[in-house]
Amino acid sequence: MTINDAINRKKQEYLALDKIDRRRFWTDGLLNNALYILMGIFIVFTAVVNSNFLSPSSIVNIIMLAAVSLPMALGIGGCIVLTGTDLSAGRVFGLAAGMSAAFLQNRLASKLIFENLPATTGGWILAVMLMVMCSGALIGLVNGFFVAKFSLHPFIVTLATQLITYGIILMFFQINGNGGGPISNVAKEFQDAVSGPCLKIPAWNVSIPWYVVFAIILIAIMWFIWNKTRFGKNMFAVGSNMEAAKVSGVNVFLTTMLVHTLAGAMYGFAGFVEAARLGSVTAATGLNNECDAIAACVIGGVSFVGGTGKIRGIVLGVFVLRIIFVALNMLGINPNLQYIIKGAIILAACSLDMRKYLVKK
Repeated sequence: MTINDAINRKKQEYLALDKIDRRRFWTDGLLNNALYILMGIFIVFTAVVNSNFLSPSSIVNIIMLAAVSLPMALGIGGCIVLTGTDLSAGRVFGLAAGMSAAFLQNRLASKLIFENLPATTGGWILAVMLMVMCSGALIGLVNGFFVAKFSLHPFIVTLATQLITYGIILMFFQINGNGGGPISNVAKEFQDAVSGPCLKIPAWNVSIPWYVVFAIILIAIMWFIWNKTRFGKNMFAVGSNMEAAKVSGVNVFLTTMLVHTLAGAMYGFAGFVEAARLGSVTAATGLNNECDAIAACVIGGVSFVGGTGKIRGIVLGVFVLRIIFVALNMLGINPNLQYIIKGAIILAACSLDMRKYLVKK
């Protein structure tokens, strides 16, 4: 074989490898972004079928629904970064909502859960908000303690606390002869402070409620915690490799406790907002809400493999999920079928996430 033949052969090999690399680039790109590509197609299809989908009122509605879901997703995202999850999130959310409604009822209502409480003022609303956030943080602290101290899987621990919290909810709704009925007649001051209009847009005849502003503030706070604090760096270190984190001097026990405690506080705040938004809370409030939060995190790139995730991804995942649900309603899809679609989305997102992990390995 001559030198020229050898050179030509090498060129052909390089060209063949280049074709394979380019094909893999496009294939990987399509698979890794399949959900977002399908999302774009779905939005266009929905807008064609129902022109109201992209109307200003519909867009504002999606923003409002996303703002309600964001605190829970921001909380549970940290648990997923640690290769765990939190099945108790929905029930903690429901307990916080029930407590908020009970402590912030209209004092003139005929049926009160707690009598002789202070009048609903700004200071009392803030006190109740801190109380329900501390209650959620306490449940999160219990989750983190058992996960960190006894090396129990978060699935088992949070399943147990989910049942315990639900039992507390059922007993709470029995207080003062309520008999498990809804807690309603929420004070107008509470609703105005949380779900009242913050910004009105007369041209579109829509208004942005205060809890959208609260959600933006929480996004900024969580971004700072995740990206600019030692705690955030430790969280990602523990999620990536717990043993290596220990060797590096990271306090794995404390980090795990803090992640779950912070998550619980976020669930508490989300429940507080929900009570003001709905004005009436039942024992079933928050049921399966953790599924939406987990799905949003996975869609947004928070990996169950651990040590991977961004706040902007969680925000994007929440919006994607809300857009899908609003679109399904506008398309007239059977509500029962929507549960099947929701499960399929979670399964697809997790499968694509695991595929990316296996490719990296």
